[in-house]
Amino acid sequence: MDVSQESRVCIREAQEALLGKAPASLKRPKTPAQRAVRKTFKGTAHLSNLLPTGTVLAFQILSPVLTHQGQCHTTTSQAMTLALLILSSLSCFLLCFTDSFRDERGKVRYGVASPSGLWVMDGSAELPAEEAAKYRLRLADFFHAFTSVLIFGAVALFDKNVVSCFDPKPSEEVKDLLMAVPVGMAILCSLLFVAFPSQRHGIGFPLSRN
Repeated sequence: MDVSQESRVCIREAQEALLGKAPASLKRPKTPAQRAVRKTFKGTAHLSNLLPTGTVLAFQILSPVLTHQGQCHTTTSQAMTLALLILSSLSCFLLCFTDSFRDERGKVRYGVASPSGLWVMDGSAELPAEEAAKYRLRLADFFHAFTSVLIFGAVALFDKNVVSCFDPKPSEEVKDLLMAVPVGMAILCSLLFVAFPSQRHGIGFPLSRN
């Protein structure tokens, strides 16, 4: 084998390795620790798909406006801030029960999960009974919904405008709690989401390829 042919072989092997098609001689069995780390990173990559990003974005935009940068001079301002928290939490909860599918033309259709299947919102498309049963309401949906509300609660506690609105001068003990509790809630809920991922692609969440 001449030098040029040997170089081409090396280049081909390198390309196959980059594409995940390395020959058996170049593949090494992964240790249990490596497999665990790979699975953890894979689950963490999907974590952002399960968080109420759209609701949180709307909350972060409206929070400074309704709280007047955390001042809350009037009772009305506090009431509107409280209403924003309740509506945002409710949105996080309800969106976990929505799902989507593609019809025969490839158009995305949204629906709400029910005990019998998926209720399509616009009513222009229907799923066969066997296919609709795959989208039926499950106990895991309630778990994900409550977890999403807890994550939003952690985000709200990190918002200085909301904290200043309801407690302008917190004590040192309260400050410590405001730092520790949201972090603990976020870490716990994140681990639960990674351990028990959701398969739904509802409103405000990334769409499925299928």
